[in-house]
Amino acid sequence: MSGARVHFETWLDAQRRAVDEALEAVVPAHREPAFVWEAMRYSLFAGGKRLRPLLALAAAEAVAERRGGAAAQAHALAMPCACALELIHTYSLVHDDLPAMDNDVLRRGRPTAHVVYGEGLAILVGDALLTEAFAHLAAEPRTVDGVDDAELARRRIAAIRLIADAAGPSGMVGGQAIDLRAAGGNAAPLNADGLRDMHARKTGALIRAAALSGASMAGADGALGSAIDEYAFHVGLAFQIVDDILDVEGASADLGKTAGKDVAAGKPTYPALYGLDASRRLAAECIDRSLAALEGAGLAGHLPALAGWVVGRHS
Repeated sequence: MSGARVHFETWLDAQRRAVDEALEAVVPAHREPAFVWEAMRYSLFAGGKRLRPLLALAAAEAVAERRGGAAAQAHALAMPCACALELIHTYSLVHDDLPAMDNDVLRRGRPTAHVVYGEGLAILVGDALLTEAFAHLAAEPRTVDGVDDAELARRRIAAIRLIADAAGPSGMVGGQAIDLRAAGGNAAPLNADGLRDMHARKTGALIRAAALSGASMAGADGALGSAIDEYAFHVGLAFQIVDDILDVEGASADLGKTAGKDVAAGKPTYPALYGLDASRRLAAECIDRSLAALEGAGLAGHLPALAGWVVGRHS
């Protein structure tokens, strides 16, 4: 394994630990009503890639590096966004697995929340995770050395708006609704443009918000923000294409969720529309575009390695 690869893997491990430690403070073990917090923690700490928090932190670090700032300051600025994004992502998985949605029984390698706690509490768990995300964003970070309090408040409000837009009806919720409608046979089959739009909302919107909110918290200006946004758009599309491929080729034990469920449900996917080989080429092209966006803005850090990790993953 090359030195660069070892460095990236070390960074991944360290950041995942840091995110999980921060999440422990946001969703602690001992609060009332205890059974609600227990159910929230069941899904939140079931594992997962932590891609969205990693993107927020990596984008903040890359912007800080480009602007001559400190990585530690960028980390402190972006960590609340990282936590909120993971809370929102986990809520979306809890709801996505419900009987009225995908009706899945396996997520992150363990029984889904509604299997363990019942459908009603699983719905409330998703609601609670989403609400806690925005409560945390509104409160943190309170102060960071080197950043004026008024400027910090401005950045925090901008991040809240970014993430709310990405999670709402024009973003993730809208994409999920399009997916649900298409899988239910209540609409015409999606063509290439429709599939791209659905995934840009369902998966891509929150991935873009992750990178852009982290960058914004680190003080990215218009040009740097635009480059980060373009990078994240292509990474988000690549992520979904690979996800579709893994649903066809992967095993449930590796994926941590039920393999083949998209095909069984008749869902619109990239392999169904383009085939596996063409889908792989599309994912690779997305990564090339994401790297070009970074290069054009003089950004680097761990963002290029994260893009490569997205297309090279097996789960």
